[in-house]
Amino acid sequence: MKKYNLFLMLFVFAATLISCSDDEDDSMNTEGTAQVAVKLTDAPGDYEEVWVEVEDVMVKMEAETTAETGTESDGETGDEEGWVSLGIAETKEINLLELTGGVTEFLAEAEIPAGYLQEIRLVLGDNNTIVVDGNELVLDTPSAQQSGLKLKVGQELQADTYYTFILDFDVDQSVVSQGNGGYSLKPVIRLSLDETSGSIAGIVTGSTEPVLVEAQSSAGTVSAYTNAEGVFQLHGLEPGTYVLTATPEEGLGLEAAVVNNIEVEQGVVTELEEPIILEGSTETETGTGTEG
Repeated sequence: MKKYNLFLMLFVFAATLISCSDDEDDSMNTEGTAQVAVKLTDAPGDYEEVWVEVEDVMVKMEAETTAETGTESDGETGDEEGWVSLGIAETKEINLLELTGGVTEFLAEAEIPAGYLQEIRLVLGDNNTIVVDGNELVLDTPSAQQSGLKLKVGQELQADTYYTFILDFDVDQSVVSQGNGGYSLKPVIRLSLDETSGSIAGIVTGSTEPVLVEAQSSAGTVSAYTNAEGVFQLHGLEPGTYVLTATPEEGLGLEAAVVNNIEVEQGVVTELEEPIILEGSTETETGTGTEG
């Protein structure tokens, strides 16, 4: 059985903040509202299929909290209070392995008040499964079913501003093999703000199997896999200079290829000028940036 890391990215909060209303009776909208959209994307891993049932996406605002002070004083007394649903039209059953090479799955969108966004929550249903060696098994997700997957955001949303938060869901680390032969889901997720980060996109040729692509800088390493056409995209990268490494599956007779000196800019998709060719040790120089 092949061994790959598996990544799921949630594109969260494509938020267009609308100017505030003059209606004094509408106290919830005195700071303006945000249009929030949620999408999924993914890459292949050590499984044939990974299905998740998404029931809802929720947000929690701290209306009187400011980014300058970090003070929380919204008067809420319980952790379960203050959550607002983005209103998924219907429950979605999604095979994460179909969301590769930058492909996304739309989940929900809604207007929310501008202000301090404290947390987001992804609520999963009971119908989560995994296929390994042709066998479909239940993917146990107790914490998600009970209260949802809570993620700290800590972002002040200004009126008339567009925000996109990205959740990088490392499914290979999140799917845990149990002693009884089953599997459970314990999410490992990385969050970034699209407007203050960049991404790298390109194509890897020379392999018929998914290829691990890693972008490394002083800020750390971000990874993804190519899709069936060799396309990849790495999201949520801090601005800076990166070294890109494409590592093929063992046993194919191919060596890793390296792309040096890739500059990542805030709010820009850096597209590689040439494909990464897996034949031997290959080095390329730079990529070009496009607004995205």
